[in-house]
Amino acid sequence: MKKSSIAAAMIFAAVSSTGAFAKAATGTIASVDKKGDSITLSDGKTFTLPEGIEAETLKVGEKVVVTYSTKAGKLAASSIKPAK
Repeated sequence: MKKSSIAAAMIFAAVSSTGAFAKAATGTIASVDKKGDSITLSDGKTFTLPEGIEAETLKVGEKVVVTYSTKAGKLAASSIKPAK
């Protein structure tokens, strides 16, 4: 019983800590770099896009919420959704 409690606590800690690194930014798309697979928001933050999010589907002027993390000093988007 004690081993299963410890294992459950370790799994919970691992799952909790991975979400702590994700951040969100809301803004308006100022530019879309189709060749570089990135977007820049009106505040100047540039996000690289992951596989599965095509730059062609995003439009300048669109208000979005970007969920991202920092990888090797760059902002890497994990999801982009229209802002409400």
